[in-house]
Amino acid sequence: MARLTADMWVSAYLRRLDLAGIAAYVTQRGDATAGAVLVKLATLDGRAVAFQRSWDPLSGARAWMVLAEGDEREVDAAIARQKGRDPDLWVIELEDRAGRHLLEEEGLAG
Repeated sequence: MARLTADMWVSAYLRRLDLAGIAAYVTQRGDATAGAVLVKLATLDGRAVAFQRSWDPLSGARAWMVLAEGDEREVDAAIARQKGRDPDLWVIELEDRAGRHLLEEEGLAG
């Protein structure tokens, strides 16, 4: 089975977020074919969480893991460090008071 390119995955994810009524913005475009994707969820109360896809040490499968969580400024600082290490990184920022990100849904998880 062919692997989705990063830009195709981002486009599909943004469409699903739009259908769910979740505001989302691409704040950094990475490599179109193989760039890693980082998702920041801001709950509009000064807090945020950033997710990155990595290998789950328990299952060995790819999964969305928390990179940083807490005060939004601290989460932004963690994202800035990741951007400095990876110029091919995609960053998608969501705003949702209910904390929805859809990353656990079929086709988006792992």
